[in-house]
Amino acid sequence: MSQALDYLNSPEAQARVEMGLLVNYLILDAINAGASDIHLEPWQDSLVVRLRLNGVLSELVHLPLELADKLAGRFKVMASLVTYQTGLPQEGHCSAGPELNGVELRISVFPTTRGEKIVVRLFDPRSRSFDLAGLGFEHETLSRLVQLLARPSGLILLTGPTGAGKTTAIYSALSHVVQRSGSSMSIATVEDPVEYNLPMVSQSQVNPAQEFTYPRALRSLMRQDPQVIMIGEIRDPETAAIAVQAGLTGHLVISTIHSGSTSGVVARLINMGLEPFLLASSIAGVLGIRLVRKNCPSCSQPCAPDANSIRLLPEAVLAAGKFFRGAGCDHCLGTGYSGRFAITEMLLPDENFREAVMNKTPTHTLHDLAIERGMKTLWQNGLRRVLTGQTTIEEVLRAVALDQV
Repeated sequence: MSQALDYLNSPEAQARVEMGLLVNYLILDAINAGASDIHLEPWQDSLVVRLRLNGVLSELVHLPLELADKLAGRFKVMASLVTYQTGLPQEGHCSAGPELNGVELRISVFPTTRGEKIVVRLFDPRSRSFDLAGLGFEHETLSRLVQLLARPSGLILLTGPTGAGKTTAIYSALSHVVQRSGSSMSIATVEDPVEYNLPMVSQSQVNPAQEFTYPRALRSLMRQDPQVIMIGEIRDPETAAIAVQAGLTGHLVISTIHSGSTSGVVARLINMGLEPFLLASSIAGVLGIRLVRKNCPSCSQPCAPDANSIRLLPEAVLAAGKFFRGAGCDHCLGTGYSGRFAITEMLLPDENFREAVMNKTPTHTLHDLAIERGMKTLWQNGLRRVLTGQTTIEEVLRAVALDQV
């Protein structure tokens, strides 16, 4: 039951709704549900509040539309934003008090034709755990990633859509390096924004308003004698060139990059103007990540895949496989899923792959070559999780594009 809805229906709220209390109840509802984001969006007849649970939006409550401006004003005050500014996007953050379990909030305000949409990202300190072994990676992927992190130099790239777990994975990788090397390792980051403060790591946040950009930060950072450099995201040619050069000159560089596929990272960097021979020499590994929801352990039961999924499965898999699905219960809020884990695709370039990169081989050919050299695809690793009852075939298909199946 929603505490926010209970409050609105209470006698004291009938006379006057206290925005501070209502916001607190909405945040508590989100925390108790294990949500990562709260969406408040004015629709035609109501202000809908939705929670992102395990990566999927779910409606929590519909509030009277006349509360939209007041709630937006309350969130702006919390994040020290300009309360009277309604026509431009604004972003800010704040730390909630002990009554809200000390969660940190990143608040984004965006103007729409019906009013301001508010999205609140929740960072719960109680759930902060950057344990590489606890990410749920496949054993083979985990062992190869640990080997990459032991290298003295090279470029390690993580790719995947927004919300795929790249930030958690990269923070866990840095924590692993800290635990392994202690104070003997100099580790520095450039991020946008810094989402968590890591012990024994020098973290900086870009500030374009003051011309403190990724390239400027990285050029200065190279004079700080770092051994491991984390770049929040490679998004422009200059940042990419510095990252590649750093990986070639004795630094271990870890970063993220948006690409349609793991093998497509090479084409993305070439399109940024980087020379293929530099990429072939610098890239130590590329890790593709997708998050899929886990079957709820309380209501999971045997099931049959739907007709569309059956067409994608080999006959041997259909004959031998056992499929499970959550029926929906109070524990999983009727969704059939509880929690998430990562399915991965680890590309480790060998000499043949590097030669293909230098020859500007098309992405689909690089992908086939990587599979020939032993790469397990997202689909293969996802299907393995389906056959062990951890998730559904439909959930894997939701996370993995059909052209990668």
